[in-house]
Amino acid sequence: MTHRRSAAVAAASFLLLSGAGIAAAPTALAGTPGGTYAGDRNSDFDGDGYDDVLTGAPGGTDGGHRGAGYVTVQYGAASGMGTATGAHRGRTAVFGQATPGVPGTAEPGDGFGTAVATGDLDADGYDDAVVAAPGEDSGSLADAGRVTVLYGSEDGLRATRSVTVRAAAPKAHAGFGLAVTAARFTGATPGDVLAVADRGGVDLFTYGTDSLEGTGRTDTTGAPGGDAIQPASLTSGDYDADGYADLIVSGQSLEEDGTGRSAVYRGGADGLGYARDLGGGAATASGDVDNDGYDDFVFGRPDRPDDHHEPLTGGVVGVYFGGEEGVQGVDEHGTVAQVWTQDVNGVPGTGELGDGFGADLSLADVDGDGYDDLAVGAPGEDIGTVSDAGAVWLLRGSAAGLTAAGAKSFDQNSAGVPGTAERADRWGGQVRLADTDDDGRRELLAAAPGENTADGVVWVLPASRTGTVATGSWSYGGGSLRAPGGDARFGAAIDE
Repeated sequence: MTHRRSAAVAAASFLLLSGAGIAAAPTALAGTPGGTYAGDRNSDFDGDGYDDVLTGAPGGTDGGHRGAGYVTVQYGAASGMGTATGAHRGRTAVFGQATPGVPGTAEPGDGFGTAVATGDLDADGYDDAVVAAPGEDSGSLADAGRVTVLYGSEDGLRATRSVTVRAAAPKAHAGFGLAVTAARFTGATPGDVLAVADRGGVDLFTYGTDSLEGTGRTDTTGAPGGDAIQPASLTSGDYDADGYADLIVSGQSLEEDGTGRSAVYRGGADGLGYARDLGGGAATASGDVDNDGYDDFVFGRPDRPDDHHEPLTGGVVGVYFGGEEGVQGVDEHGTVAQVWTQDVNGVPGTGELGDGFGADLSLADVDGDGYDDLAVGAPGEDIGTVSDAGAVWLLRGSAAGLTAAGAKSFDQNSAGVPGTAERADRWGGQVRLADTDDDGRRELLAAAPGENTADGVVWVLPASRTGTVATGSWSYGGGSLRAPGGDARFGAAIDE
């Protein structure tokens, strides 16, 4: 994936960092503090140049409490990431609200790790982990939600200094933290800004003196200029290449019978401002699929009606391209640039009701050709007569955008993939493309949160010059990371 950063933005960031007296980033740092392009924002918690993988297990047992939830981190290395036990050994860690130093108390139903993200919030050159617990109660307010930040360091993530934030005005069943992201949306702060969604809108937080301070809120259910939207996902990228990240809030329209819609907010020197609304869905991803220097926006709408209220058989993925004016449709109506289903010529398989094609997405370069490729999860896909076993597709990027040329699909019955497709595994419930060995090609992580009656398992499919391959793939669960594996739904969230 190409990392781009203008000299003006780099100089401005240097001045801000110098003025704040923050230590310089390590020379091996893979990411850029205050990254704007999707490709600049890595998950490098220890600054060694390798992607690290942050995984949520929201059903996991922590402190003896089932459903309290936890997260794991697997640190990248020259040989890639690994586990704490077994054949693929590597450096790992586990964090929950019962971990000494982590704020809060582990309680049943908290769902710590339901959503995760990374970003360099304190601009010290080490990425930080953002962990959401939307099921956390706030006093007598059930499921109000909270978000915890674990700061990175030369040793990786630490519980010390970790902080937690809630909504400025917590509400019962608001689910604060149902989606999270972080990026450099403004020039007013040297680090990334944290965006946290709940069922009514998005709160923003910035770092200040070892704490996070709320800096504003957008109530997306109040129609900020276009459709009123109930948020389901957040993504960010530099769609206009102006040196500031832009934020897209995607979810369900409250005005069009549940149609997927997105609100686009453009970043700038003074912060985010509403730009327009476009099509959207429950899953989103950002990256540069046509390698033109502008990030592009991709959304997944699994098994939902389209804008004309006609039923889809198995789910749809839509693509909007970035440009000088930011992410736009192909006309003034915001018509999507590309539409992908299993019924598009060249895409393996056939769309069927309940497939969930587009339930999760990840964009990155799997073969090192400079074009970001798209991983698409379809956890409801039937494999033969096995219902909801799940599958994952890989669509390649090109100068014309995504293409069916060289498209691939994988499932647990694919040759070389460990395991066997079983009912309700929901393989592909989460997908992530990560470069944990820093070879310029992203391997595919495919999670099956329903595997082993909801214990959850994650598969690793290697990358090659020809793209993702099944040969050499392997799998692991929470137990192999020395975490309680039973009913953990391990892999229900993996950082994008």
